[in-house]
Parts: sequence; structure tokens; C-alpha cells
Amino acid sequence: MRVLVLGAGALGGYFGGRLAEAGGDVTFLVRPGRAAALARDGLVIESPFGDAKLAVKTIQAAELRRGWDIILLSNKAYDLDDAIAAIRPGVDDRTVILPVLNGLSHIDILAREFGAERVLGGLCKIQATLTPAGVVKQLNDWRWLTFGERDGTMSPRVQALEAAFSKAVGVEAKAVPNIDQRMWEKLVHLGTSAVGTVLMRANVGEIVRAGGSPMLLTLLERNAAIAAHHGHPMPDAFMAEYRALFGDAASAYATSMLRDVEAGNRIEGEHILGFLAEAAHRAGIDTAIHDMAALQARSYEQRRAANRLP
Repeated sequence: MRVLVLGAGALGGYFGGRLAEAGGDVTFLVRPGRAAALARDGLVIESPFGDAKLAVKTIQAAELRRGWDIILLSNKAYDLDDAIAAIRPGVDDRTVILPVLNGLSHIDILAREFGAERVLGGLCKIQATLTPAGVVKQLNDWRWLTFGERDGTMSPRVQALEAAFSKAVGVEAKAVPNIDQRMWEKLVHLGTSAVGTVLMRANVGEIVRAGGSPMLLTLLERNAAIAAHHGHPMPDAFMAEYRALFGDAASAYATSMLRDVEAGNRIEGEHILGFLAEAAHRAGIDTAIHDMAALQARSYEQRRAANRLP
């Protein structure tokens, strides 16, 4: 199984690197600067499950040809158009695309561009970052990669991908028959934490200690109602898990969106906060908090574009 990973950042670098470490046939499609750094330093992973320094295969856009079984997309949602252009020369009839982007709207876009039969549903649950030194740093023990066919079949290709990851250290990869449900579950918890942490500019524990747990729990219930309106009610066990998280005063959980805001980077505001605000409007659910979060994200992007961030 030949796997092409778009980029070698926090997510692609971690999951692609762990698969390569386990003997998988993995190549990273990267820009010239990252290619040079990987050739010089290797792909460096720092993780609670063991550090690694790997010699990895890379390719640049002008060299890309067809012949890939899996293309893993782990880019930011706002880079989707560029990602589609980058991988298009490598897609043929044997190729299946596995996106683990945040949000949901990218699935329909990829299906329109490449055909629904070539697009899996996918998500990951991990906290990782790419340091200024180019190190892929895993921040806690979250390590889950979940994927599946949109029609619910356990096809040979998703079973083969699960088997390939079975030897990887620090990864729990699983093919599932209900990937759409799983993606909605991620959006519910990510949407809750992203709205809360971006509005408050604080991690979950800090918000809870400031008296904000009721706000987070209200968000959780409203996001669950949005998902239910779209045919994906949240399981009781899921709700219990995240009620506990959003009431935990000791939690250090913060979203990548908050880290991007604090670093002055672009954010996935429209793809998560804007999407949820619009979905809440369509579902007839109180949108006040969602609208405020989406406005906050848009205002942040305006300040960033005007070069007025601290």
C-alpha cells in the first residue's frame, strides 16, 4: 500500500511518521524548504509514546505522478483549495483520499472534485504541534485516527489501512462502519471547545475555574441538538464524557484554534464556528453564543489582515 501524505506538519507528520516507522510505504508531499529540512534532520517526533528520528521519503509538487493507494490530507480547512490542486496530479482510479480536516464541508467538496467513491470519511483526535525547529510534538496521550467508507461498508481498502497502522507505535487507528456519526461527534465536542476557548481566550480548566462551566455545557447541548437535527444524535456515553470534560477545573485542554489565535495565525473560524452558527440557524436553535463566536473569529481575521495583532 503506497501512502502519500500531504505535508509533514503536526498531524501529517505524526500519523505519516508513525506509519513509516512501522514499515509502511509512506511519502510526504512537501514544499522545498520542508524537504530540505527533512533531508538534513529527518522527521523528528517527540511523544509520550516514544521519540523518533526518521529518514523519510519526500516528493515535491513538480515531481508528483499517479500510483498512490491512499492520500492522507491533514491540512487546515482553509487550505483545502490548495490541497486539491496539489494532489490532483497524483489521483487515479486506484486512489482513495482520506481527509482528517476539521469540520464537515470539505467532504462534499472533495467528492465533487474527485468522485464520491474516492473519498473516505475520516477524523483524528490528537493534540500535536509543529515547533519552530520543525519537530512534531505530541502534547498528550490522544492518538486516535478513525476512518471509513461513507456508505458504511467495511471495504478491503479500509481494512488494509487499519492493518497497516496496527504495527504503529502511539497510534490507535480504526476503520468503522459509521464514520459520518463519528465526524458529527467530533464536530460537537470540537465546536464546543473552539467556541468556548476562542471567546474566552483560555483553556477549558481556566474557563471552568472562572465560572464558565455552565456556558460550556449549554454549548455542548446546543451542538448536540444541531447534530440531532441533521440525523446524528449524540450517544449518552458521549454526552457524559464531555459533560465531565467541560466541568473539569483541572483540564488543560485547549484547541488548535486557540493556539493559532495566540500565535497570530490564520484560523478555521468559518469552517467550524461559522458552520455551526449557520447550522444552528437552520435547526431553529438559539444561536446567540455561536453568532458571537463566529463574529469574534471574523473580527480577529480582520485585525490580522490589517496587521493590528499584538
